[in-house]
Amino acid sequence: MQQKMTLDAVEDLARDTLIAAGATKSAASSVARSTRLAERDGIRSHGLLYVPIYAEHLLCGKVSPSAIPSVTIPRPGAVRVDADHGFAHAAIDAGWDSFTAAARTNGIAAMSIHNSYNCGVLGHHAERLAQDGLIGLCFTHAPASIAPPGGSKPVVGTNPFSIAVPDGSGGAMLVIDQSASAIAKSEILLRSREGKAIEPGWALDADGNETLDADAALAGSMVPSGGYKGFGVGLLVEILAAALSGANLSTEASPFSGTKGGPPGTGQFFIAIDPAGFGGDGFHAAMLRLATSITDQDGARLPGQRRADNRARIEAEGVNVDDALLARIKAAGTPAT
Repeated sequence: MQQKMTLDAVEDLARDTLIAAGATKSAASSVARSTRLAERDGIRSHGLLYVPIYAEHLLCGKVSPSAIPSVTIPRPGAVRVDADHGFAHAAIDAGWDSFTAAARTNGIAAMSIHNSYNCGVLGHHAERLAQDGLIGLCFTHAPASIAPPGGSKPVVGTNPFSIAVPDGSGGAMLVIDQSASAIAKSEILLRSREGKAIEPGWALDADGNETLDADAALAGSMVPSGGYKGFGVGLLVEILAAALSGANLSTEASPFSGTKGGPPGTGQFFIAIDPAGFGGDGFHAAMLRLATSITDQDGARLPGQRRADNRARIEAEGVNVDDALLARIKAAGTPAT
């Protein structure tokens, strides 16, 4: 059975559950907003499905409920945030104003986050920069799940990157959000939760054989998108989001699922570029020509358009949520006695 929920109700449920599990109101609100945006865009794997996991990790210590992010500015265009092993969302919010101000002052700025955790849908952070009138380029790494070509031991995580471009009207013209793996690991987690098979070419089992079993995939490794090229993208993200940010490497981070290990200590790295510092109107005119060269073709769409279509429909219709998931969420914020 399913229930229909408004996006306001989704956000309230996520926030209240995380507060009950021990999160501060500020941190819970940051994560709840991310949950709302994921459900709004039809990205169920990062929406309410993740709330029981977030709550579990607050209760077991993977995420510190008392974390207080700290922000330093070592150079005029560099912002560094220590997430204090709390939610990445709260750490990103803590550094946001300094980060975007530095980009406008210098034309370009970067923000690193370390001692962090899963940051939800990466594309939403890039899109937020685009809504601020900036080009957003974002990177986040994850516990190791992809082995190098020719190897068998995972070295990098699914390690996504995202770029969003402002449309000049307070929105994003396009949003690219893709991982180094053939599919986001959260999609396999979703299939595992639902007892469904995964697609061919998504993952390998622990013996290195291709599998359609979601549980075997979670115990094995992800297939990189495009073979060695995807692994190269994973290394690019690893260099910026982990090594440069001062986070644990993917091989050193504890899993984002389950209670094994302490805080994962992962990281993010964001770059913001003010188009006005590099040509301004010329950039926007070029982007319009580029976008038109795509949209003028029958059947072609700009990256991020499917999410935009989903959000228009879901904002009007609401979200369908399984009763079983609601029951897990209801139980998630209650500490074991």
